[in-house]
Amino acid sequence: MYLPRELISQLYTNLVRSHHPLSPPVLLLVALEPDALCACRILTALFKRDYIPHKIQPVSGYADLARAGEDLIRPMKTSEGGSGGVVICLGVGGLVDLGSLLGLEDENSSEAMCGVEVWVLDARRPWNLSNVFGGLPMDAQTAETDTAMRRTPGVDKGCIQKSYRSGRGGIIVFDDGDIATELGTEREAYCTLSSMPDVGEDESDDEDSGDEDEDSQDTSSSRKRKSWSDRDDEGDESEMDEERPRQRRRSNSGSSIASTPRSRSPSSSQLTSPVSKPQSPGLQTAKQLRKRLRKLREKHERVLQEYNGLGTSYSEPIASMAYSLATDLGREDNDLLWLAIIGVTSLELYGHTSTGLGTSVSITNTHEHHRSWRATRSSQTYALLRDEVRRLNPPPADRSPTISPSGGGTSSPSDTSIRLTPDPRFLLLRHWSLYDSMLHSPYLASRLHVWNESGVKYLHKLLAKMGVSLTQCKQTYTHMDMDLKKTLRERLLKYAGVYGLDDLVPSGSGRASYEQEGWGFIRSWGWKAQLSAVDVGVILGAILDIGTTHTPAVSNPAAQNGSSQRTNIADDVPDRSEALLPRFFAAYDALAPNHPSHLLTAIPTAQHLLRSILRTGSSLMVKHQIRHLRAFRMGVVKDGPDLGLFANSPGALVKLALWVGEAVAVKEKDKKGSEAPTPLVLAALDEARGTYVVVGTGGGIGGSEDLEARKEKAERKAKREEAKEAKRKIREEKRAARKAARELNGDDDVDDGDEDSESSEEEDESEDESDEEDEEELARRKKRGYGHNRFGIAFQEVVEETNARVKIDSFDHCIVEVKKEDLGGFLEGLSLKAVVGR
Repeated sequence: MYLPRELISQLYTNLVRSHHPLSPPVLLLVALEPDALCACRILTALFKRDYIPHKIQPVSGYADLARAGEDLIRPMKTSEGGSGGVVICLGVGGLVDLGSLLGLEDENSSEAMCGVEVWVLDARRPWNLSNVFGGLPMDAQTAETDTAMRRTPGVDKGCIQKSYRSGRGGIIVFDDGDIATELGTEREAYCTLSSMPDVGEDESDDEDSGDEDEDSQDTSSSRKRKSWSDRDDEGDESEMDEERPRQRRRSNSGSSIASTPRSRSPSSSQLTSPVSKPQSPGLQTAKQLRKRLRKLREKHERVLQEYNGLGTSYSEPIASMAYSLATDLGREDNDLLWLAIIGVTSLELYGHTSTGLGTSVSITNTHEHHRSWRATRSSQTYALLRDEVRRLNPPPADRSPTISPSGGGTSSPSDTSIRLTPDPRFLLLRHWSLYDSMLHSPYLASRLHVWNESGVKYLHKLLAKMGVSLTQCKQTYTHMDMDLKKTLRERLLKYAGVYGLDDLVPSGSGRASYEQEGWGFIRSWGWKAQLSAVDVGVILGAILDIGTTHTPAVSNPAAQNGSSQRTNIADDVPDRSEALLPRFFAAYDALAPNHPSHLLTAIPTAQHLLRSILRTGSSLMVKHQIRHLRAFRMGVVKDGPDLGLFANSPGALVKLALWVGEAVAVKEKDKKGSEAPTPLVLAALDEARGTYVVVGTGGGIGGSEDLEARKEKAERKAKREEAKEAKRKIREEKRAARKAARELNGDDDVDDGDEDSESSEEEDESEDESDEEDEEELARRKKRGYGHNRFGIAFQEVVEETNARVKIDSFDHCIVEVKKEDLGGFLEGLSLKAVVGR
């Protein structure tokens, strides 16, 4: 079921009314990412105010999620003697069938979902449609009927209405607006399939056998169920109640490492509700009716398959959704607003865009849903956050409503306000030297090519033009000259464009709301600290990726359930989840509203991670270790001082891949003028376990095209050339005919009017060809799923086609783990796949 955005507060209010201090605690399953962590902080703040007991359980992947279902959710099930309860998934499980994965589909229970109600807040797309339009609660009386979906009180085709009463269990997906506006076709297809009867495969006979007797067809296979038309003909009512087999998650039979759960859609083995008997059954035979039914079913199944094959993308941050709930309840304050700002800002640091991980398309001539995160919903979200900042933080009469990047501090020890600031795109600017902050900025590093000596010289020249000496800019920012800090923004605006850094500093005077587009947020804790939202996002990411110390833990992927899933994995390597739990709660404590000391203590950890990314990325670029493999570029980290850090932390490897991808994209653009960088696959060797951690990204900022897309482009170009050649021949024939007519009339002079008409005709034809080409490109860009990251789908296809041992355990399906000896064959199969939507 899905919950419209306007009813989120109603669901929470029902939870408050039904819970008391002695009720079972609400279980929060939280992904290890800053956005989910901030949403968790907002919800727990609301729970504490309403005295709702709760328990937080961090999960790093599907193995942890399945383990939580067995250890924590199973005791809550009514079929196991529990009293039910509420489970909230934050950044968890949006892509898979949670009913099956959490063990809520109990055949022995008369109550669907066993009295457990699961709330799902996840920014990942595409949704698993079994969660969105299924996951319905049913009591014992409703379970006996065959039209449960249509008869569930308060639910209309999976959409929760105002009359719905929670507390009976089920899966509730929080809709940020995408489901209601974009999934109308999928909703109709899913609900239609769920109300269709099953049609046995034995009844799809060849056309040559159409004259056979229908009774002989029904008795030819006693192991398969009869269709609804046969049941009507024979009057056999007992077939209605025959038990349907349950669909299971697809497993990776060719792998000794567990594969990811796959999204599922209704199939013929799941459909339990019969349709009404045709009004005029005598006009068509039962076989003809079955054929029509099969065609209708295949049509709807194609709709669901196309949706599931769009590739991964991201929608509104769940921290923003949680803050919307607080706003509807009238509970918003500066602390919750700051958490929402951090969650929204952190999406860019993790490369989560509206088209997938590290993937976004050019906003020129592009459909609204395919534009970059900042260009569409992000702009609206940031505008709302800026309005909230002004509303909750009115400036004093003698102070400006903004804070400049000079970092001049606060005028009061009790100032905890949030302000807008036009900070440049530097990381940890106020807590590092200006030189280090610029050097470790991915935006500046990629455009100045700081991985080689010439790029470093460009950086020195930029500082020299700005009038900043190396000695001064290498001092701690707080000890820099005050005049320099006050004029830093003006100097950057004056000289950044010379080096192609047009977006380095947000423009605008800040006098009006529309002039503050791109401005950041900063918060003060009196005289204790002053941190920007980007800085907090960087620090939280470093804590979650490598912990609170500089020394990375021994590499070990997330543990799997069952001994058969641990084949070929060293038993003496400690479980990675042992290190994840303290990391999560260290980051959770760092978000304490009135105690920034935890964040300040973790700043060296964030600096260490940024240095490692720059050092390793520069090594890959200088040594030319990024190679081109047909549809994508490939890089492997096999050695170096930071190998353990990236092999042990997929999040750190993602940040390295984003840095390298952007560097390669800018380099290709400077060299070839191409604005479509090739997707990037980056792998890190985990020697302790004999595996490679592999991540697939879109190749940095900007659009991405794979091999198939380039082939299609070449084919379209060839067709245009053929059409152009055909038109040229027609024009020559017309000219020859006009010339022959003039000679016949004795007029040897060329008519100027004919010449003009010919030239204008050629110009019109060339314009038509150009317009046709633009329309084709525009239509392709507007195609649903264009530019989406399809690495997760491609990984699964390669696993099914080869014997590669691959584990897909991350919630981001474009992050996998491959056995060391299988990497070559895995990449070879992957090079033939479409890895970016086209």
